[in-house]
Amino acid sequence: MAQTTPIIPAQQSIIEFNLNTIILAIILAVILTAANAYIGLLVGMTVSASIPAAALSMAIMSWFKNTNILQNNMVQTSASAGEALAAGVIFTVPALVLMQAWQGYSFWPILILALSGGLLGVIFTIPLRRALIINRSLAFPEGVATAEVLQAGFQLTGTQANPTELNNSTHYKQTEFSSKSQLGVRHLLQACGISALFKLIGTGFGIFSASATWIKPLLNGQILANFSIQFSPALLGVGYIVGINIAILVLMGGLIGSLIGIPLNWYLQSDFWLEQVQVADTNLLTQTDWQQLANMIWQDNRRLGVGAMLVGGLWSLIQIAKPVWVSIKTNLKSFQSFKQTDNQILRTEHDLPFALLILAMPIVIAPLVFLIYPLLGGTPYPVMFTLIWTLFVVVFAFIFSSVAAYMAGVVGSSNNPISGVTIATVLVSSVIWFYLLSGLTQVAQIGGIIVMYLAAVTCSAAAISGDNLQDLKCGHILGSTPWKQQVFQMIGVVVAAIVLPFILILLDTSYGIGRASEANPNADFLAAPQAVLMRDLTTGIFNQSLDWLMIQLGALIAFIIIIVDSILARFKAKFRLHVLAVAIGIYLPLALAISLFIGALLRFWLESKLKHRTESEKAAHNKNGLLLASGLITGEALMGVLLAVFAAFVIPLATPIEYASWTGVIAFFLICLYIYKRSRAD
Repeated sequence: MAQTTPIIPAQQSIIEFNLNTIILAIILAVILTAANAYIGLLVGMTVSASIPAAALSMAIMSWFKNTNILQNNMVQTSASAGEALAAGVIFTVPALVLMQAWQGYSFWPILILALSGGLLGVIFTIPLRRALIINRSLAFPEGVATAEVLQAGFQLTGTQANPTELNNSTHYKQTEFSSKSQLGVRHLLQACGISALFKLIGTGFGIFSASATWIKPLLNGQILANFSIQFSPALLGVGYIVGINIAILVLMGGLIGSLIGIPLNWYLQSDFWLEQVQVADTNLLTQTDWQQLANMIWQDNRRLGVGAMLVGGLWSLIQIAKPVWVSIKTNLKSFQSFKQTDNQILRTEHDLPFALLILAMPIVIAPLVFLIYPLLGGTPYPVMFTLIWTLFVVVFAFIFSSVAAYMAGVVGSSNNPISGVTIATVLVSSVIWFYLLSGLTQVAQIGGIIVMYLAAVTCSAAAISGDNLQDLKCGHILGSTPWKQQVFQMIGVVVAAIVLPFILILLDTSYGIGRASEANPNADFLAAPQAVLMRDLTTGIFNQSLDWLMIQLGALIAFIIIIVDSILARFKAKFRLHVLAVAIGIYLPLALAISLFIGALLRFWLESKLKHRTESEKAAHNKNGLLLASGLITGEALMGVLLAVFAAFVIPLATPIEYASWTGVIAFFLICLYIYKRSRAD
């Protein structure tokens, strides 16, 4: 979008929010926070919620009179903030429970970590708005796309028809949706309902299983062949959104960890694994034993993913070394020159006051100090260590918020290296704190907690900062008042920080996060790959128990991928190898990677059918397809959360029926057919 003049000019002032806007913003923030928390824990990936939030906002706000485009922008700003904060929390906080530092998910610590990290992300990126959106005019693709979606539901009224010639008698007014806009919203809501029904019938009533696994020993038990698939509309939606390139790489990782890794590991170490199940002869193994063996070997293979993610995270930071330096310098200069006063600036350039940001920082950081000080109370220098940790928080959050904001403008939020940022934070801070606390008997006990608290704040700040700049880019195009958007961003952070502890408690009780639930051990637990990785890294460093052989093999795999990708880049190939995507695939169950790939394959197939259409027709179909995929994700995720409430407070989830795997195959095929048919609808 080449336009530089806002749709609503600075000289024109319209109502940007009211009670209806605030209530709807809170409701959508809760819904999308819950949905993204569920899907992120399931597959280790999150998707931007700005476009579905904008579409839902327009559909709901159309019921009210005098709704305008800026009010809808405020709603999607809060809703997408909740989605972004969910990513920061679920990638890190579950590690504290998995490493048994916490006995369970506690409301106040999670609230403090999420709220402090999210608000720091907003504060640190406000001065970057002018530097990156106006002066540098970076792309911010999700922000531009959201602005286009909002404009599709509105039209100009008044004396002028050209947006660049607007005067005070001209404004944007919501009208009846065009047929294409109606189609997109209808697809979003319909897909949401179908996906929720799928989850209810499958997981709630046990009519079909959530996954199917086939394990077969070959060559007299020398080779252990296996295949699995997850029956999940949400995974189809995620695959559709991330596209064929990323999906192939995730599947490649799954093949390395499962289809190749399990048979190879079994072939090389069959005697060792037989000892683990206390059976001397493969002929005595039952199907249940084979299943247990395959799972144990796959868990061992996940350490390949640890090595690959370590190298991938460091490589991501090396690749963006120059943007990192540029973004940090830009933010420092922005803070130094951020001295605006009300009478010096236009409405569309009015950020939250600099003095307020400076005042807010100690208020935001103070709860973190009260959270960390009791942990360090038994150390020789509790005050000094607390001050050092607090300094780490400020420095890491500032640096990585700046990086995430800059990279969101360059490559978009979906390709932002948040995982790499978090891995780097955990690795660097673990090594530093290991030496700072060396000599203390409780180093392994408190070291992991200290590092994960730091990682949770940093990851939350980085996730929010990229989302913040995308929304401000959308607002810049539309003509929103920046400080009002920034307030709504903070509203989204506060709402998400309050609901996330409850969501984590419910999901862990009903399904299990990273391991089987004690209350419902037969349920398919949520993989939480990033959180499991953070646990393995921190406990391995502080306990000095990392299995370096498997990690080194994973690192070697990552180096090979990087070399091949460098060759592809040199030849300007369209298909690229992103090492972190492969590493996540190694860490994910193969069943999830296959479903993800099927969703991406459907999109690739549909796009090939549209290659002879005009660019505008392709864009319209693509937009409707993305809304459809978002509906599949949201529907299953919300029903998953609702079933978690039911399982936690009423009765456990139903046991699947005898032929649940086959009914699951049929139902999953019907969902794929639905996506194909609906995505082609004109």
